[in-house]
Amino acid sequence: MLGLAWAFLPDRSDLREGLIFVGLARCIAMVLIWNGLSGGDSQYCAILVSINSILQMILYAPYAIFMIKIISKSNTDVILSYSQIAKSVGVFLGIPLGGGIITRFGLRPLIGAHKYDNVLMRWMGSLSLIGLLFTILILFASQGKRVVQQIVSVLRVAAPMVCYFILVFFSTLAITLKLGFGYKLSITQSFTASSNNFELAIAIAVATFGHNSNQALAATVGPLIEVPVLLAFVYIVNFLHNKMNWK
Repeated sequence: MLGLAWAFLPDRSDLREGLIFVGLARCIAMVLIWNGLSGGDSQYCAILVSINSILQMILYAPYAIFMIKIISKSNTDVILSYSQIAKSVGVFLGIPLGGGIITRFGLRPLIGAHKYDNVLMRWMGSLSLIGLLFTILILFASQGKRVVQQIVSVLRVAAPMVCYFILVFFSTLAITLKLGFGYKLSITQSFTASSNNFELAIAIAVATFGHNSNQALAATVGPLIEVPVLLAFVYIVNFLHNKMNWK
């Protein structure tokens, strides 16, 4: 994403920074939906999502500082600090992760494994989807006016994003097939590699540069592009799965 941001936006450091925030944020939510729609391995996907969550909490802040301040030599007036980014990541990812750990290890022994797995988790699964949709709704509502008003900037940001999704998804798919992965594992790995945690990217862009910044605008374009493109990938892999009898 860093390379594509520079290739497509050499004159717009603000939009580049928003793209870098998106590229650094590995998906831990929507990928579960893409994986389910395409028939991927749900357990493998859960493992990758867990790994992504932990790695982001450790590496997101240093990567952001390294790519924006050192490599890109950002000249923004806003002070891009490690503590600010780390704090945002901790709030956005650490609190939910801590809540999940407390829920599992606190409630499961209390109410029993059967009730926890078959009653509570099914209810929580439905609630989590509602929470995801609510988060997306709020994010779009906060930036919707600026997206409409700055359509040229949106289109300029959309181009490298489309290239990013195509390159990462199909290169990962080719590598996993070459390594002998089956259909389920290949699809899960490819969607996990190409998907982004745009909620996290927007939250950090807003916390760092402000609600009305172009960095936040660029990050908001992420789901506008990711959802239709990856949904198209779902149709493509399902077609190939049936056409080629891909095991």
